Amino acid sequence: MHYERSSGILLHITSLPGKYGIGTMGREAYEFVDFLVESGQKLWQILPLGHTGYGDSPYQCFSAFAGNPLLIDLEKLVEQGLLSSEDLPQESFDEGSVDFGAVFNYKYPLLKKAYTNFVRQNNKFRHTQFENFYSRNEQWLDDYAFFMAVKIQQKGKAWTEWDRQIKFREPEAINRYSEELADEINFYRFVQFLFYRQWLELKSYANLNDIKIFGDIPLYVAFDSADAWANPELFEFDKELNPIHVAGVPPDYFSETGQLWGNPIYDWDYLEEQGFQWWIERIRASFLLYDILRIDHFRGLAAYWAVPFGEKTAMKGEWVRAKGREMLEAVVDALGGVQIIAEDLGVITPDVVELRDDFGMPGMKILQFAFDSGEENEFIPHTYEKNTVVYTGTHDNDTTLGRFQEANEADKQMMRDYFHINENDPAWSFIRLAWSTVSNMALAPLQDVLRLDTNARMNFPGKASGYWRWRYKKGELTSQHAEDLMELTRIFGRR
Repeated sequence: MHYERSSGILLHITSLPGKYGIGTMGREAYEFVDFLVESGQKLWQILPLGHTGYGDSPYQCFSAFAGNPLLIDLEKLVEQGLLSSEDLPQESFDEGSVDFGAVFNYKYPLLKKAYTNFVRQNNKFRHTQFENFYSRNEQWLDDYAFFMAVKIQQKGKAWTEWDRQIKFREPEAINRYSEELADEINFYRFVQFLFYRQWLELKSYANLNDIKIFGDIPLYVAFDSADAWANPELFEFDKELNPIHVAGVPPDYFSETGQLWGNPIYDWDYLEEQGFQWWIERIRASFLLYDILRIDHFRGLAAYWAVPFGEKTAMKGEWVRAKGREMLEAVVDALGGVQIIAEDLGVITPDVVELRDDFGMPGMKILQFAFDSGEENEFIPHTYEKNTVVYTGTHDNDTTLGRFQEANEADKQMMRDYFHINENDPAWSFIRLAWSTVSNMALAPLQDVLRLDTNARMNFPGKASGYWRWRYKKGELTSQHAEDLMELTRIFGRR
């Protein structure tokens, strides 16, 4: 797969500015596309768009297919007559940070009101649009909407704590809940209809302006998800639907005890027997949302770290071979030459490199990892190949300014020797270095473009709460930023 020489910005939708407590698919998102055009960029990378659960991580979602209702733009619903402007009181939200609980409490009653108006208005054209959406997505939408409706009725309890009949999807219980919760189930279908329409309109605007959307999916699904509840046969569960093993990674740079994610592990033999159909549909759905797709924790497609269920840390796991090669072959046979990026960070063994390279997938290079004077590494730029994606840092790293401020003197000297870093503007020096490399794609988080410090960090791997909250404020991103980016992009042939 050929990737043209290009560059772009990593910014999740939640981090966009706006009045209602969280970035959305509204006006500010379109203005950000305009900024990308003005600055000569071709890529907008985002984090997973899924419906987030406890902890607000976009990598732990209630569905592998459903979008996050909190990203729906309310002003668009006013334009469509599903809400009135009086429905949007001027609540005072923090402009620089997302309070997910407050946004949920504000937004969900308004989405309910939009649904009530949708039903009451009985607009034939809009109802036909909704029916068409439902018929195209029924396969996953019914399970997701049912799951969410029951979850709300059960006051948020995980599906493993539901009554045995509905936990095990007994037909009588399914029928009873379907009748009792019919309106709530249809509400969740409707919310996905709104989400998909708004997202695909935004994606079309980006594509019409020669911007590609660079998306991201977690390798695993969340344990408390519609996928695990509706399709337990896809995973390593025992007869009581408890996980036998759960996912994580062994001790590494980020954590001395490893990271215990707790996601259910796939039953790869069963997936293979089914022709990997679930994965094919998941990837197909992803390419409706994105132009380029990053698979997070790609190394888990070669071998995965399996931790016995019940362990308190990830230390007592073992590596187990996965059937990622067979799965990717099935995906390529079904969907053709899809543009997939391998997140190949962490403990990378020869089998991971072989799998990535056999499918022609670019791997990732992180400049923040390059300047460790204490050890040799594969992130130093003169070792790069063209078929890679270079980043100053990612959502899991500190900002580049924060990282530089914490660097020891030996590491700073290495930067001075290697690329004459401007110590008064280290973030921009890193962006310049990234854009100058041979890597076909170069990206920087918006925090680095804005030269922000550690306070703007998006995530800290292994820490369960308090992250994913950062937003930039209206007016912080200026035409000067666009000019500076355009100049770098022109100099290094990424336009």
